[in-house]
Amino acid sequence: MPLETPAVLAPVTTATPAPHADDIRSLAAGLDRLQTDAERPVGRWRVFWRSVLPPVLFVLLLLVAWQVYIVIASPRPDIVPSPLDVASALGTAWESGRLQLAIVTSLERGVIGFVIAIAVGTPIGLLLAEVKPIRRAVGPIISGLQVLPSVAWVPAAIIWFGLSDATVYFVILMGAIPSIVNGLIAGVDQVPPQLRRVGTVLGASRWQLATAVILPAALPGYVAGLKQGWAFSWRSLMAAEIIATGGTIGFGLGSLLQNSRDLADLAAVLGTILVILTIGVMIELLFFGPLERRMLRGRGLLQVVAR
Repeated sequence: MPLETPAVLAPVTTATPAPHADDIRSLAAGLDRLQTDAERPVGRWRVFWRSVLPPVLFVLLLLVAWQVYIVIASPRPDIVPSPLDVASALGTAWESGRLQLAIVTSLERGVIGFVIAIAVGTPIGLLLAEVKPIRRAVGPIISGLQVLPSVAWVPAAIIWFGLSDATVYFVILMGAIPSIVNGLIAGVDQVPPQLRRVGTVLGASRWQLATAVILPAALPGYVAGLKQGWAFSWRSLMAAEIIATGGTIGFGLGSLLQNSRDLADLAAVLGTILVILTIGVMIELLFFGPLERRMLRGRGLLQVVAR
């Protein structure tokens, strides 16, 4: 009986379906949420009492201690002004309109410079994080720029751009970009390798993998870099406004601080310092704090227990 020749099966080719954007984006939160317990919602008032009220009470306590020291020690007003003297100096600056002008000018410069720093620093951070040869060559320079005091750029910026707003923006960028880049690199380094493998299995391209998988998964480190970048940009802005005065440079908080120093008005100096500090604290409480908590909560990395 003749043997039958087995049929030769034709190779079956299956086309890899194009990855859906929702499938790729859903990878950012999956692994982290598996390791956390369900959290209970917390009201806005509880968040206010736990986040905003404690620093406000601490500042009030410092003011009370300051006033008590003035009453007991009775120092010279030109050496240690009282809180009432500082408030009076701020009131005078407000009535003249100089304080409002300084706040608006500095906030505008700070926000615009910070947005530009994000637009420049984010692609640089992704490039350095994903391309190792470039990172080995450029990474140490970025870290060195982060350590370099931004005030060191002011003399060079004045020579390059003159006494103009471009000088201030250049100093802000040189202060903020390295922190944003290093924060994003640190966030990418902490991305679980499973996310990269699953994204590759789903058929994500290199660009999709970087923008839809890696960047969302690296948000904790990225947001930390943004917070530090804002701190450096705000400090850089104040340094530039104090040193670079005149020309076409607008009147900011740094200029107000320098003018008060030239007049030996310590109450106005301390008042301006308190305004600069208050703006920094308010931006942290109203923007970066809620953003960070929302981002961590969405990834199951923040547990909030109602008490």
